[in-house]
Amino acid sequence: MPAPPLADIAAALRRERERAGLTPADLARRAGLAEATLARLENADGDPSIGSIWALADALGIPLARLFEAPPREVRMIPAGQGPRIRSEHADFAGALLSAGSAEVRRDLYLIRLEPGAVGRAEAHTPHSVEHVVVAAGRLRVGPESELVELGPGDYAAFPADTPHRYEALARDTLAVLVLEHP
Repeated sequence: MPAPPLADIAAALRRERERAGLTPADLARRAGLAEATLARLENADGDPSIGSIWALADALGIPLARLFEAPPREVRMIPAGQGPRIRSEHADFAGALLSAGSAEVRRDLYLIRLEPGAVGRAEAHTPHSVEHVVVAAGRLRVGPESELVELGPGDYAAFPADTPHRYEALARDTLAVLVLEHP
């Protein structure tokens, strides 16, 4: 799994600091870091420790995962084994962040089984809803008609669910996890 791009962390850190209305000096002080360390991070310079990043997330009052997410796009697809990697400094553990949650949305989790031959078409859900799909077995074509993606085992995709979209099994015994996120 590749490490998260430092440029994405830098952009997220700067975005969240500005959203909180903090100066670099204020955030560095809250996090217990040198202002020069924060400046290097926001300029995508150096090799930050997870401890420093965690301290900044805590000082901003946000989940750590929010600093590892790339800027959002309409449709996101993460191939199996890819995605921003978060490693522990103290244990043999690594997780691939697929999507960070927020306090403003609700999520419904589904396990779906599909077979080839029929296309499942879904009408638009509530405004600002998003569907997240991880394929466990088989192959799946999914997404809005304008931007369908093909997924295999372990692949992840997210797309706007407030437009018509579809699900189509490309292999027998296709099994996927679906998370419907809605405000």
